[in-house]
Amino acid sequence: MIFKSTFSYSRFFILPTALLAASSFSLAQDACPQRGQLDTAYCDANNDLVADSPTNKSKHRDPSTLVWAYTPVEDPAVYANIFKPFTEHLEKCVGKKTVYYPVQSNAAEIEAMRSGRLHFAGFSTGPTGFAVNMAGAVPFAAKGVGTEVRGYNLLAIVKSGSSFQKLGDLKGKKVAHTSPSSNSGNLAPRVLFPSLGLTPDNDYKPMMSGGHDKSILGVASGDYEMAAVASDVFDRMITRGTVKKEDFRIIYRSATFPTSSFAYAHDLKPELATKLQQCFFSFRFTETMQKEFNGDDRFLPITYAKDWAVVRDVAEKSGTPYNKAAYEAETKREAEAAAKRAAAAAAGPDKKP
Repeated sequence: MIFKSTFSYSRFFILPTALLAASSFSLAQDACPQRGQLDTAYCDANNDLVADSPTNKSKHRDPSTLVWAYTPVEDPAVYANIFKPFTEHLEKCVGKKTVYYPVQSNAAEIEAMRSGRLHFAGFSTGPTGFAVNMAGAVPFAAKGVGTEVRGYNLLAIVKSGSSFQKLGDLKGKKVAHTSPSSNSGNLAPRVLFPSLGLTPDNDYKPMMSGGHDKSILGVASGDYEMAAVASDVFDRMITRGTVKKEDFRIIYRSATFPTSSFAYAHDLKPELATKLQQCFFSFRFTETMQKEFNGDDRFLPITYAKDWAVVRDVAEKSGTPYNKAAYEAETKREAEAAAKRAAAAAAGPDKKP
């Protein structure tokens, strides 16, 4: 069941630097033999690249109400009703009041889990790495069909009537990226486009739209001449009737990336984390969810070490590894981009920057 939340959005927008600086105390409780790229608040003794459950059982959380969120790749409000049957299933299966909470940015979602306000969440492909390393998220599931975990592609889309035929044609043009931490919306284009004749920052200045849906709508309206977007979001918007397929042309399609991950907070009581996973895997998508998620009909098990290897590789090659310094830089850029969009919206449609 979806309950009216008493939480305020401002509580989700906690300054990352303050949280990251304050985190060092939590591991003073015991020695950590290994943590890799995890923040100092977490330990990875078994080398599976995700935070271990606290060895001190008093640190395990067993909340009476579970709060979760889904990646804001589109308008977060879109998913409240779509996920309603799933939220109701979890409430009955886990046996706890369950609240779906819409977050407004990747940074807000990650900080909400780090601060303990989210107990599990669906993270977009790129931000999953930051959620793991900076917020102690433990990815365990992804959407799929049958026994196949399905992914998505990075697409470069232009208006169907434009003259652009290849990426090199977009030099000096208005090209949209989505947000700094997005895989397909920013990091992958920085790694994959240069070999095809188009180098971000050199050949064009990426314009951060704030979301894949906003990039797609921006190309349709003429605000952008090309956009780097995720194929699953593009397909969903066509299926939903938000845009028409014939209005666009795809001039580039990448190899397949894993889609959004679903992760629980590392410090959930182990029995609760196990029950939550069982309830995820026992759920079958409704017809509405299958339509929305391109035919996916269930959640399937994944591991961050194996299934996110290609994403971590892209992040490293793009100069944005999933560490504290990169996270703070990306969060700052995301906030600056959001401020610019807000200023442009306040100026009105006739005063676009």
